Amino acid sequence: MTSKAKKLLERMRISKTGWKRKDLDDLYLGFGFTITHGKSHDIVKHPRFPTLRTTLPRHSFLAKGYVEFAIKLVDKLLESEEAENENKSQAKS
Repeated sequence: MTSKAKKLLERMRISKTGWKRKDLDDLYLGFGFTITHGKSHDIVKHPRFPTLRTTLPRHSFLAKGYVEFAIKLVDKLLESEEAENENKSQAKS
């Protein structure tokens, strides 16, 4: 994850309106998600945690719900990574 993505996430937590599609792309890519083009929407998923996935429309401006879901999805990623690291450290003990 990049520091730019972390800062973007914090700004999105403060205000969930007025964000563009490019902003969500930057957030998802900064946290290691991949974005592939589907027919009418793009598909966002994480390579290490395939259950973390969503779709995005190709509109310039996005509804508040897309930003809210992006925040939740990134939070789930951070929790999953933390649990994975915890399991690794317990396995070493």
